[in-house]
Amino acid sequence: MENLHFSVVQKRRSDFEKIFSDAYYHVFLFEGTGKITVDFAEYSYSGKTVFFTSPFQNIQILSGEDFTLQMLSFHGDFYCIEYHKKEVACNGLLFNNIYLFPHFSLDEQTYNEIADYFLKISGVNPSEDFSGAVLRSYLQLILAICSRVKSKYLPEKELISKDFPELKNFQNLVEVHYLKEKSPAFYADLLNISPNTLSKKIKAEFCKTPSQIIQERVILEAKKQIHLTRKPMKEIAAELNFEDEYYFSKYFKKHTGVSPTQFRDETGISVVADLYR
Repeated sequence: MENLHFSVVQKRRSDFEKIFSDAYYHVFLFEGTGKITVDFAEYSYSGKTVFFTSPFQNIQILSGEDFTLQMLSFHGDFYCIEYHKKEVACNGLLFNNIYLFPHFSLDEQTYNEIADYFLKISGVNPSEDFSGAVLRSYLQLILAICSRVKSKYLPEKELISKDFPELKNFQNLVEVHYLKEKSPAFYADLLNISPNTLSKKIKAEFCKTPSQIIQERVILEAKKQIHLTRKPMKEIAAELNFEDEYYFSKYFKKHTGVSPTQFRDETGISVVADLYR
């Protein structure tokens, strides 16, 4: 299925003990107990779990026990989550959201339902007529089911703001100022709390520091500009408030492991780049 940039494979847990990163979107399905690391933010998992990652995120799955996991991989050329956002609202929910957890637990029925679609995908012959349409349909079902399940977790997360409204305010401030202000002290000052207090609260809620969130927001915007537009790197660097293209490239590679040019070469330019021009 490589010609379609879409596949489901069985992997061992040991395959992900070392940091893993590539140009694909991934949906992992597995059971067990352990830790997930995504761009060096650590999350705990337990039971039947589904886990989502985006291109060139740094992924690590750790557990004290061995197990088999299923990995569905698809390239943006095969299925553009931005182009299909009206059919399945997974962009910003399952993928590309720095504030939401990248994994969640499934009940047995839903876990088995998704595993069954994985099995169906594995049984499709990519050389047959309409196989691409069939595979996209299975993928959309998986994403729609998972989006529905994850959305049910979110109201409980929103209750946190009643106990610590600065969490929501911090998100809002980051969205406004992240291009120009990358120091946590700037946000702590606007919130009238100490940087240390902000760091503790943010770390407890998001499993990452304020600095990590600000950096991830910059990188997320950079990825969007590189993948969803045809803008030259120099223009993107300027819009993201970097001194020059070289510094932007250095910053991007530090956090993703690849240069902006390599990211565009491997992920491609989305079909929406021409639709929105």
